[in-house]
Amino acid sequence: MDGHIAIPIWLFVLLIIVTCAAVLDRVLIPSTRWFIRRRINRVIDEISARLDIEIRPFQLTKRQVLIDRLVYDPKIIEAVQAYALEKKIPREVAQAKVITYAKEIVPSFNAYLYFRIGYWVAKKVARLLYRVRVGYVDNEDLAKVDPKSTVVFVINHRSNMDYVLVAFLAAERTTLSYAVGEWARIWPLQMLIKYMGAFFVRRNSGNRLYRQVLERYIHMATKEGVCQAVFIEGGLTRDGCLRPPKLGLLDYMLRGFEPEKDRDIVFIPVGINYDRTIEDRSLLHEIKPHAEKRSGWFIFKTVAGFVLNNLFLMTQNKWERFGFACVNFGHHISVGRYCRENGINFSTMSRETRFPEIEKLSCRLLDSISTIIPVLPV
Repeated sequence: MDGHIAIPIWLFVLLIIVTCAAVLDRVLIPSTRWFIRRRINRVIDEISARLDIEIRPFQLTKRQVLIDRLVYDPKIIEAVQAYALEKKIPREVAQAKVITYAKEIVPSFNAYLYFRIGYWVAKKVARLLYRVRVGYVDNEDLAKVDPKSTVVFVINHRSNMDYVLVAFLAAERTTLSYAVGEWARIWPLQMLIKYMGAFFVRRNSGNRLYRQVLERYIHMATKEGVCQAVFIEGGLTRDGCLRPPKLGLLDYMLRGFEPEKDRDIVFIPVGINYDRTIEDRSLLHEIKPHAEKRSGWFIFKTVAGFVLNNLFLMTQNKWERFGFACVNFGHHISVGRYCRENGINFSTMSRETRFPEIEKLSCRLLDSISTIIPVLPV
């Protein structure tokens, strides 16, 4: 019973590795996960207590659950069957496309990263580049908004800094979910943006199956009360003037809205302006009548030169911020009240009758934004 057993050194090392893996899997990892989850829940409780619009349960649901819920939505299943018949492909192939689209769209909201990291980064970047000001906000009007309603900030789009600025200024009141274009699908920016609750949109995509998946996700988020931000122009203004409104996202939010049954949707117009936008030269170049298309190398070289030049000026204590960045908040517009006043029920309308009504509402929102865009020194 007290004899010795000789084993090869490689087997001994393998046994050690397996033992360590078992200890990690059964003891250390669960304990660490419990400790981190406990801290995250404490942060969520602390933040929810001070927010005007609380974090919705939908945002705290596991991402895979949301993906499954989206993929197996009855309307998505119908769209998959129609797409498979139209393209003459197996249903499983069409279903795989839907899963890919759902994983691309559904965010991985993390409240801890949003408020402990994202908010801090947004604040530092915004204040580094600009003198940030909130010009006008009617707190009495905002206090009238039902906290259970779905709040949508409708914003003009002056610069890519809009995402950072609005997220920073709104973080004292609520979390924001907004659509970002394909420009942000680069590592590690893609992961950070998903953790911040944003979702990616393939702009100008003509794929009906993709648009159906996107529509159903926005419908789900809106119905569950997720606070969102929408750039109503659909893209950056090139000359500072407001562009005609894009109706796609608003239509996705409103087409199933029943004013007597559903959670109210409240639009809050937001006007943003800058003394100088960091993309000004690129945007002005694009509106030239016969502007040549610039290569990726030229863009990279120009951006790198711009950044290095500003860093050099900082080391020489000669760098100055790009002036003021100001945000004004307008008076809220309740969709439920708007529908009752005008005798409208978007959920019962066909596309042909619904779009003109949504266009009227979007033009009203655009007019509200135009009256509150800040006037700045430059």
